[in-house]
Amino acid sequence: MTLLLNHVLASEPVATRRLHLHAGRRLRLQLDGWPVLLPPLPDLSFLVTPAGLLEWCGAEAPAEVDLRLRLDASNPALMLARMAAGEQPQVDLQGDAQFAADLSWLADNLRWDVQDDLERLVGRAPAHEIARIARGLAAGLRQTLRGVSGLAARGAPGGSAGDASEPQRAPGHAPR
Repeated sequence: MTLLLNHVLASEPVATRRLHLHAGRRLRLQLDGWPVLLPPLPDLSFLVTPAGLLEWCGAEAPAEVDLRLRLDASNPALMLARMAAGEQPQVDLQGDAQFAADLSWLADNLRWDVQDDLERLVGRAPAHEIARIARGLAAGLRQTLRGVSGLAARGAPGGSAGDASEPQRAPGHAPR
């Protein structure tokens, strides 16, 4: 995970310049409510290096951090599905405000250019085609996830499911 994060950071000089300002600071990503049935996660503490990259603290996780990011991970599948649909997860931040603002900017503005990386492996034309197909699949997945979450919201208590005695109709269909 650290290698991927650093790969994306290093591809954008503005990102490493922003993080360089926070060299020596530590952050911890805390996943609250992680299901006990899933394998436990390692401590996700990172040190910002002088190069503006991240170094995983590993077993030497610091007791004190400059910024703590807390995510509700009680339902990892739902969290990943929402992220795949383009929603950003709700994050509780505790610590240095400027550090948090710069990390938020990075989260909003950095994207992994997968097509560029694929070009190095398989060439320009195949990478373009793979990326085109992947974008189509991702768009379809996002649309499906939005539809499913809309249905779930209407069927949830307090949602707008309507009266159970009234038949549900698809939009654009008039009653007979």
